[in-house]
Amino acid sequence: MGFKKIACAFFLCFIIQSWGQNRESEIGLLTDNDLYTSSRNDMYYTNGLELFYRFKTKNNTESIAKEITEFKIGQYIYTPRFIDSPNKALVDRPYAGYLFGEFGKSFFYKNENVAKVSFQLGYVGPNAFGEQVQKNLHRLIGYKEVLGWENQIKNALAIQARFAFSKKMFPANPSSKIDLHWRSELNVGTVLTGASTGLLSRIAIKKLIPVNDSNLYNGAIGSNATEFYFYIAPSINYQLYDATIQGSRFSNASPITFSLVPFRFNGEAGFKYRKNNLNLSYVFNYRGKELYSKTISGYFYGSIGVSYLLK
Repeated sequence: MGFKKIACAFFLCFIIQSWGQNRESEIGLLTDNDLYTSSRNDMYYTNGLELFYRFKTKNNTESIAKEITEFKIGQYIYTPRFIDSPNKALVDRPYAGYLFGEFGKSFFYKNENVAKVSFQLGYVGPNAFGEQVQKNLHRLIGYKEVLGWENQIKNALAIQARFAFSKKMFPANPSSKIDLHWRSELNVGTVLTGASTGLLSRIAIKKLIPVNDSNLYNGAIGSNATEFYFYIAPSINYQLYDATIQGSRFSNASPITFSLVPFRFNGEAGFKYRKNNLNLSYVFNYRGKELYSKTISGYFYGSIGVSYLLK
């Protein structure tokens, strides 16, 4: 509980301080749930919540159009397919919670390339409060009782770094109707180690605006533009390590663990909208089969984002 209180206090104090400095900024949340795609789909990555605050930072580098700093608190919850039985034989993915605080920087280049770096500190295991959050949420909405959390991944300290880069393709021939970006990501740490790469395309419903001012990579701060577009982003992922499936790197105390399927196909597609100070998004996410067990398969979930731009 100590980590959670410290992280929340730090997050709130920083927001209050930044408002006092009258920065251009954005505050919002992202919520993930498999029930956002189907009432019958409640498995594997079952719930996620991120609360974030980001603001524009002064940068004098000639090639950079905009720099944004971000603070985030998040929690992810993972479960097996069958959550109403304590039978270990039916567990095809470990129960696991992941709670973290994050600090990140985004650099938006004038050529519409984007670089991101972030660092996370937190916990995987009972200290992440995944069991409490899921059980209370199910009681609140009248959903089925959850059994089996006594077999969850044991506590492990989370120290993570993430590096991402997006390159705009064909910059010499810009279009207001469709564009294409090649993006790659590297995660290194005690929870996740892996890399992914793939293409992303925006397809205009309303005329596309430059990535530096778009909510595509959270660059809307400082821009008054309106945007509405569909995007699709298939990718290939190579996963070397995942503590929510394999347990801690430094202990084999978790009662149920599995070996990873290293290569996966992932994809996402959705809509993003912005007008005045409001950002809205809905994304359908697909994740390929992640581990070796008898019944597990690829899975999908929905993401809903809401944020407000402050001036």
